Amino acid sequence: MKYCKKCTMPDTRPGITFDAEGVCSACRHYEHRADVDWQARWKEFETLCDKYRGCNGPGGYDCAVAVSGGKDSHFQVYILKEVMHMNPILFSVEDNFPMTEAGKHNLKNISEAFGCTIISCKPNIKAQKTLMRAFFEKYGKPTWYVDRLIYTFPLHMALKFNTPLLCYGENVSFEYGGSSDQETYSAKGQIENGVAVGFPEEELLGYGVTANDLALTKAPTPEQLDRLDPFYMSYFLPWNSYKNYQLAKSRGFHDLTHEWDRAHHAENFDQIDSRAYLVHSWLKYPKFGHAAATDYTARYIRYGMMTRDEAIPIIKARDGNLDPLSVQDFCAFCGYSEAEFWAIIDKFYNRDIFYKDEYGRWMLKEPIWEENK
Repeated sequence: MKYCKKCTMPDTRPGITFDAEGVCSACRHYEHRADVDWQARWKEFETLCDKYRGCNGPGGYDCAVAVSGGKDSHFQVYILKEVMHMNPILFSVEDNFPMTEAGKHNLKNISEAFGCTIISCKPNIKAQKTLMRAFFEKYGKPTWYVDRLIYTFPLHMALKFNTPLLCYGENVSFEYGGSSDQETYSAKGQIENGVAVGFPEEELLGYGVTANDLALTKAPTPEQLDRLDPFYMSYFLPWNSYKNYQLAKSRGFHDLTHEWDRAHHAENFDQIDSRAYLVHSWLKYPKFGHAAATDYTARYIRYGMMTRDEAIPIIKARDGNLDPLSVQDFCAFCGYSEAEFWAIIDKFYNRDIFYKDEYGRWMLKEPIWEENK
C-alpha cells in the first residue's frame, strides 16, 4: 500500500489515482478549488433555480432533496429553502435498523426547522433481511438493497411529483476519490456508482425475493431520466463537511456527543442515523485497508484542521476497530450469532494487504504509521 503524501488516503481506495508526486486525486481536486470562479458557479446555480422556481404553480413543490436527516441534508435544504427561496419536498429512505436518538431527532428536525414535507420509504423488511444476508455473505455488501433504494427512490418520487430539479450533496467520486472522476453539476450518472450498482434481476430473484420486492430498486428508464435534472450542490459552492455540520448544529441538528463514542470513527457527526448500517461502511477496511477514520482525517487535513502527523495515531487506534454496538445491532437484525458474523468477515480480508499475527488478529502489512521505517 502507498499513501497520499498530503493526506492519509491509500492507493487501495477504488478508483482513486495518484500523480507523479504521490498526491491523490482528491487532494488535487481540493487544491483546484482555488482556481474556480465560485461567483460564476453561484450565478449558474441561481439560473438553474430560476428555471424551475414555481414550476408547479403557486404553493407547489418546485424542487426535491434526497435526504437522510444528516448534517449535509440540513445544509442542502437550508440553501434551497432559505437562500434560494425554493419550495423543496424531501425524499428519504429509512434502513429499518434501530435508530440512534440523534437520528430520530434529526429527521424530525429537518422538517420542523425548515418547514418541509418529508416522504419516507420504509423498505420491505423481509426482502431487506433476505438480501442483506445474501449480499453480506457473498459480496460483503450487506446494505445493497437499502443503498440501491437511496439512489432510485428519490428519482421515482421526483417523477411522480414533477420536481425535475433533484438535489444531491457532493459528488463523492470527485470530492474524495473514485472512478467517476469528472467535475459536473449533473448527478444523472450517480445511479451507476460503485455503492449501489444494479445487479441482474435473475441473480436477485435467486435469493428468494420476488420481482415485486425489487420494483423500486429499478432505475427509471432513460426516457424518464431525461425528464429530470438531478444535480450536485457541491458543484456550485465549495463543499465542506465540517462547515455543513456547523450550519446544521445552528439549526438544531444533534450529533452523537452525549450518546455514543464510536470505536471506529474519528468524528461524531457523520452517518449517525443507525448503528447497524455502519457495518457496511466499515467493510472497506478488510477489503481495502482503510475505513471511516482514514476518510475523515483525510478531509480534516485538506480542510487545514489537522496535520498528517496528528491523523496517523487516530487511524492506528480506530480504523480497524469496528464498534461492538454496530455488530450487535447488525447481528440482531440479520439473525447471526457474533461468531457467525466474524467468520463471514474473516473471508473478506484481502490477503495481499493483511496478514494474521500470532494472536490471530488481522494486521496491515504496510500501515501508514510504518511508511517511513
